[in-house]
Amino acid sequence: MHQTAVFSSSTRGSVTAEIASGILGAAGIDADLAAVRVLDEAHALDLPLPETVDVDGMATLRARGDLQGIDANIVPSEGRRKQLLIADMDSTVITSESLDDMARLAGIADDILPITTRAMRGELDFEQALDARLALFAGKPASLVDEALAEVEFSGGATTLVRTMRAAGASCYLVSGGFTVITAPVAERCGFTGTHANHLEIEGGKLLGKVRKPVLDSGAKARYLAHYCAELGIAPAEAACIGDGANDLDMLEAAGFGVAFHGKPLLREKIPLQLNHTDLTGLLYLQGYTADAFISG
Repeated sequence: MHQTAVFSSSTRGSVTAEIASGILGAAGIDADLAAVRVLDEAHALDLPLPETVDVDGMATLRARGDLQGIDANIVPSEGRRKQLLIADMDSTVITSESLDDMARLAGIADDILPITTRAMRGELDFEQALDARLALFAGKPASLVDEALAEVEFSGGATTLVRTMRAAGASCYLVSGGFTVITAPVAERCGFTGTHANHLEIEGGKLLGKVRKPVLDSGAKARYLAHYCAELGIAPAEAACIGDGANDLDMLEAAGFGVAFHGKPLLREKIPLQLNHTDLTGLLYLQGYTADAFISG
């Protein structure tokens, strides 16, 4: 299998052919700089590799890239453009955890945030952690949702990723363990084809402190990936998934491109493709898109 190295960073000027060559050289790879293809001037480039990079070589590449604030990833040279995107929302498409934002606005952040942190690291069962956090919201005003929505900030490159892939014919879905009352407007603003999330129960303008079951968890995310692959008539290898937490692991492992975006430790340990220094346009670079093909929001 032929492989391509992709180097990217959101820090302008940090990615050059010479720097990429140095990172490859540290792993004992003598690449042909004449084959370098600039994807985004000073931000991203790729080049074919003369040999297959093993796990140890990839670890060396990533470590050397990290020292310079650069993401070094290895992808198959064929089939890079994906026809389906499944993206997580919290701490991926948006910069924060929406339930944590609501907790802060409700004055109960000290009770909620530690549970969120442990759940996203995979230290707690997702559904049990969700139920425990939501119970603390029982009786709180439903207006907390609107307040949290008003503060939503998109991660860099979010709308560009979605709109560029959709313009190229891909279907893009926002699949979140969060809540439809937040994912629906976020998905619309970002340009997703559709969204799936948990249904937060509200009555009489108050939060009931629970969601409709079954909960959308890690397994459900992987099932949505399989569902849309079947609907589109494509193999999982033709799909890309991106997320940051433990509840994204199943879908990331199942997709052709499963990308850990500023991932929690569990994902950094288990997922080969990682974006730790690049915004969400990094997933476009991995697919071989050049900056002149980007469609921004």
